[in-house]
Amino acid sequence: MEILQVNHPTKRVRATIPLASSKSESNRALIIQALSGNKIHLANLSEARDTQTLIKLLNSKEEVLDVIDAGTTMRFLTAYCAVTNRKCILTGTERMKQRPIKILVDALLELGADIEYVESEGFPPLRIKGFEQKKNEISIKGDVSSQFISALLMVAPILPMGLKLTLLGEVASRPYIEMTLELMKYFGIEYIWHWNEIVVEHQAYKPKIYAIESDWSGASYWYSIAALAEEAEITLLGLRKDSLQGDSVIIKLMEHFGVSTDTVEGGVILRRKPVQDKEFEFDFTHCPDIAQTIAVLCAARGIPARLSGLRSLRIKETDRIAALENELGLLGVHIVVEGDDSIIIPRSKINFEHPRIHTYEDHRMAMAFAPLGLLHEVLIEDPRVVVKSYPAFWRHLETAGFELTLRD
Repeated sequence: MEILQVNHPTKRVRATIPLASSKSESNRALIIQALSGNKIHLANLSEARDTQTLIKLLNSKEEVLDVIDAGTTMRFLTAYCAVTNRKCILTGTERMKQRPIKILVDALLELGADIEYVESEGFPPLRIKGFEQKKNEISIKGDVSSQFISALLMVAPILPMGLKLTLLGEVASRPYIEMTLELMKYFGIEYIWHWNEIVVEHQAYKPKIYAIESDWSGASYWYSIAALAEEAEITLLGLRKDSLQGDSVIIKLMEHFGVSTDTVEGGVILRRKPVQDKEFEFDFTHCPDIAQTIAVLCAARGIPARLSGLRSLRIKETDRIAALENELGLLGVHIVVEGDDSIIIPRSKINFEHPRIHTYEDHRMAMAFAPLGLLHEVLIEDPRVVVKSYPAFWRHLETAGFELTLRD
């Protein structure tokens, strides 16, 4: 296994970073493009492996479509292939075969899809055999993955009878649903969202040009770097003030940790400013992808914190709550796990006696812990996992003055 040694000799960071494009936005736009009959032109698509896999599979003529470990790709393609009568088998890695998809499949079956489980019921691989719409009103739990809901919404306009989707209970990751609907609106789709009901009539996506924004999830690691540096001025290119991405809430969260954000033409500038560390508490229900970043930062700064709204982290690339508990524990920070939803981080000091971080085949574990290199040399196992969302991450760290040494 490869191990990357990460440290920063000066602890002062001044850099301009051409931030990676948004994987979330790219993958939604690609599905919409395909549903339009490829009449839409997209610019600045993400180089992330998840997005490149989706591009490849949308253009593939093979029967077996392997999404590798891309959850968004699996869920979006399940709905896309079903309603477009694309007969295929959707599969992925062993971890992907452990990630539940029954709620989405049940919704598609109710609408008229013909889908079979190839191995275990409720999990990929899936055999998609066809589609004939039977009804246009279904309900789905709102507190499951928003990707299930987005997958159904994007295909709704091409359904002959349209779709009335009722969201049951609390709606989690709401900004991702809003991103989906706003992208659909940009490409000419009208919808009504009233209380817990979303109605999309049968209509066509309109040809337009769209440039993908840079990724606010990826930006979160640079905010963490700014918060841990002794001095920092970091320009992140390609971010928008009026972002569709829910993770742009990182702007407000990082004020607590002494990082200011100035919007400039073409991006934003992060600056480190003195701030007195205080207890931190936040509900990550609508932005779970930045929870690991904040958890590691709180541990590094010795800030007691309570992070809630973490239920979806259990079914990501790994069980991210367990992964945080394990790796922070090895660094001397013993978090308290409250059920499946919350963690408490005590006021403590990181012990770098064993600075080796296991990444669990999870890109966000690698990138959340890498900023610790500003405090002490850390060792990141399997550094290549970042290709899933941010392939240039390590190269960008070098641009910012980090020293990286690859070990076997």
